[in-house]
Amino acid sequence: MGSVSLFAQDYFPINDGVKAKKNNNYMAFTNAKIYVTPTQIINNGTLLIQNGKVVQVGKSVTIPKNAVIEDLSGKSIYPSFIDVFSGFGVKLPEKANGGGRSAQYGPSREGFYWNDHIMPENDAINNFKYDAKQAKELRDAGFGTINTHIEDGIARGTGLLVALNDEASEAQRILSDRSAQYFSFKKSQASRQSYPGSLMGAMALMRQLYYDMDWYSKGNVDTKDRSLEALIANKGMTQIYAAGDQGNVLRADKIGDLFGIQYTILGGGDEYEYIDEIKATNAKLILPLNFPDAFDVSDPFEAKYIALKDMRHWNLAPTNPKVLNDMGVEFSITTHGLKSPKELKEKLMKAIAYGLPKTKALEALTTVPAQILGKSNEIGSLQAGSQANFLITSGDIFDEGTTLYENWVQGSKNVIENMDIVDIRGDYNLAVSGTTYTVSITGSASKPSLEIKKGEETLDSKIDYSSDWVNISFSEDNMGSYRMVAHIEPNTQTIKGSVVHPNGNETMATLTKTSPFEEKPKGNEAAEKPQLIAMTSPNVGYGYKEKPKQENILFQNATVWTGEEILENTDVLVKNGKIDKVGKGLRAGGATVVDATGKHLTAGIIDEHTHIAALAINEGGQNSSAEVRMEDVVDAKDVAIYRDLAGGVTTAQLLHGSANPIGGQSAILRLKWGESADNMVFENSPKFIKFALGENVKQSNWGSYSRFPQTRMGVEQVYTDYFQRAKEYDEKKKSGQPYRHDEEMETLAEILNGERFISCHSYVQSEINMMMKVAEKFGFRVNTFTHILEGYKVADKMAEHGAGGGTFSDWWAYKYEVKDAIPHNAAIMMSQGVTVAINSDDAEMSRRLNQEAGKAVKYGGLSEIEAWKTVTLNPAKLLHLDDRVGSIAEGKEADVVLWSDHPLSVYAKAEKTLIQGKVYFDIEKDKQMRDSIKKERNQLIGMMLNEKNNGGKTRTPVQNKKREFHCDSL
Repeated sequence: MGSVSLFAQDYFPINDGVKAKKNNNYMAFTNAKIYVTPTQIINNGTLLIQNGKVVQVGKSVTIPKNAVIEDLSGKSIYPSFIDVFSGFGVKLPEKANGGGRSAQYGPSREGFYWNDHIMPENDAINNFKYDAKQAKELRDAGFGTINTHIEDGIARGTGLLVALNDEASEAQRILSDRSAQYFSFKKSQASRQSYPGSLMGAMALMRQLYYDMDWYSKGNVDTKDRSLEALIANKGMTQIYAAGDQGNVLRADKIGDLFGIQYTILGGGDEYEYIDEIKATNAKLILPLNFPDAFDVSDPFEAKYIALKDMRHWNLAPTNPKVLNDMGVEFSITTHGLKSPKELKEKLMKAIAYGLPKTKALEALTTVPAQILGKSNEIGSLQAGSQANFLITSGDIFDEGTTLYENWVQGSKNVIENMDIVDIRGDYNLAVSGTTYTVSITGSASKPSLEIKKGEETLDSKIDYSSDWVNISFSEDNMGSYRMVAHIEPNTQTIKGSVVHPNGNETMATLTKTSPFEEKPKGNEAAEKPQLIAMTSPNVGYGYKEKPKQENILFQNATVWTGEEILENTDVLVKNGKIDKVGKGLRAGGATVVDATGKHLTAGIIDEHTHIAALAINEGGQNSSAEVRMEDVVDAKDVAIYRDLAGGVTTAQLLHGSANPIGGQSAILRLKWGESADNMVFENSPKFIKFALGENVKQSNWGSYSRFPQTRMGVEQVYTDYFQRAKEYDEKKKSGQPYRHDEEMETLAEILNGERFISCHSYVQSEINMMMKVAEKFGFRVNTFTHILEGYKVADKMAEHGAGGGTFSDWWAYKYEVKDAIPHNAAIMMSQGVTVAINSDDAEMSRRLNQEAGKAVKYGGLSEIEAWKTVTLNPAKLLHLDDRVGSIAEGKEADVVLWSDHPLSVYAKAEKTLIQGKVYFDIEKDKQMRDSIKKERNQLIGMMLNEKNNGGKTRTPVQNKKREFHCDSL
């Protein structure tokens, strides 16, 4: 059935030949096992098609006269597959030039949205060119329809739905030229515009985009914005978000929830780790099957550097489809992330071996993607009226031995394997001139492979099979080469042919089958699945098999550091997550008793300035990034959280970096190791934001020569300008007039209204004074100056202003503007009435803040209790949480630490660290986990060695060191 007969338009002139009459013949495929849908199966059924569509399907189908009938006895028919997420045939834009030493801060376009990475006006159809070679690869893997788009940018525009029909015209094969709208968290390669430069910036940009769309749609803008016009026009389409991992799935869903949008989301294959949260999104997922190969662990030196989480993911990733299915999460399957479409079957079989039901696998390739695209009446099934997109197979499509013969797309036949070829595979005996050879024919039915043995000796041999003729040649030492030619008859129990001997004589010979062919597993891929490693929370090294539960605990006979005094031989009762009682001789009343004799009990350490547990730190693409939120990029799997707990830290303020004068919104975290990112955020905590002064924000030493400000006085002007704008914005908002919701201005207005507090990166006294004056001009105060290594010079002014100080114990001379730093800084500021905290700004230092506090006793002569306050009660005050945490007092939350020794001592170890009465670190359990981790690593290494030895694919180990951030990290 050619393209003319199916797709010629009546009103198109024919200039290259005689105009043939349109071919309306029916085709009937009979006696097949037909999967009309994954759950509607007809045995010995008939599929009737005409003009590229299904006319009828069933057991009793009336076949019209003159129909072409094809008997498919013993064969199966399935709907062709659909891929919802692809870049098929769509040309990507060229990469923007580097642009020299200056960054691009503004857009490069006029008449569009202010950010180049927002391009909803782009339609993939305009960049599309049908790729016949790639189409064949996809058809060979079972696909009939591909939904493709421009894989570039944050708002990527619309996709198009394409039938993989080489014979059709472009008009006929394109089922929809605006099939869905696509988004991602990744910038466009076509623009150098620097914002957004981070994941949190991309999220903030998406939120602002939707607010702007709403404002624009209400007619509040005089000029025309082609991007917003397109976004409004695309609202009714399927909305697809390219997330790419389980964390980003949840982030994308949050954006959708805020604006009442239910995205269909591209996952990353690791959703099993947070399956409850994934289920709660109610999103349909597009699921890649790019399960990682085993690491090559044959070199023990290289093996020891592989992260346990990566080894676990290799072990557990194939369970991801099963876990999602078991939880009732709907998903389609994509080839995205695979090196080639032909890998799909191998990966599918692995997923099925790990528990994914075959019916669900078929749904994920047919009916679910059709539903996602709103095309269930056209594709994804073989119901009457659907397009004639179907596969003909030798049997169960998900069995390894099954052959895919044909893939029909829009009624156009595409041969994958010759369906009429006789399968000659099997074991045979070949008798030639009194000598018997054993012959084994394997491989695929159309491209067999050959092995010939004489006794135990394997001979050089070759086979060629085509057009019902087989040509076998083999050679034997001291004898020469033999060649057998035979015509293949339907009965392959015997194959008779002529053999040409080395001496040129020709005789007849017979291959007699001794056993039929049986498909053997290819390496470890189709073999029995390995033992599954138990997951932990989080699913990394030192994760918990069970999340900590709230306990009632009585600490007896401890030295208790309340935060105001030190009490000897004192008991503390922790009950229902609170500090219930402090005193002597307390009764347990059913609580677990801990003998704390000779040990010290303190409030949990609070790090007022840290950058652990973050996926990004700086959004430096603009002077102000007040709209970005550190809460958006909390990394709940960062092992630094566990290490901080081992150092007695229970609360930390995750700060934005110092790339720009006005940074992003802080996240105050309870270090609840094992909880999700959302559950780690300190509940009902005050709002904070990071500001910065000094070398970093003027960026004159970063090569940003086109950027304002370039000087410290320019930084002051930035603050003045932004706060004046925020003041005017807030006044308009409060007036009741219509206003454009501006995420950036909303945040700055919160500062003006005393609803958000500033933590300001600072070094030089002149700038500290400047910042306080700007704040006083606009009627607010700076809450905390952090770093503030020249704070001792202006401590009196800070106290008068009401600012606190978060500083280092003894850092100095690590850059020029720190040249005047002294280790007495904390003590001097405290002497002037400034509330001072000692913080880390460093993942390693955060684990030993107790020792950093001890330095304040040496430098400045602070008392032990005052020194201890710098890492407990004082940071709690700076964070406005001192009514809840920071000291041991009845009624406060039970964030406490039991130390083996004097807490300011270098010999002190945190033995137990509690948050709200839950033990999140226990030194004895830690020892057990270390042993368990060693055993697990050895077990996984053994599995990977077995994988390699069985012929499975492996990859070279790569050492993935966790990046640790500081203020100026990009």
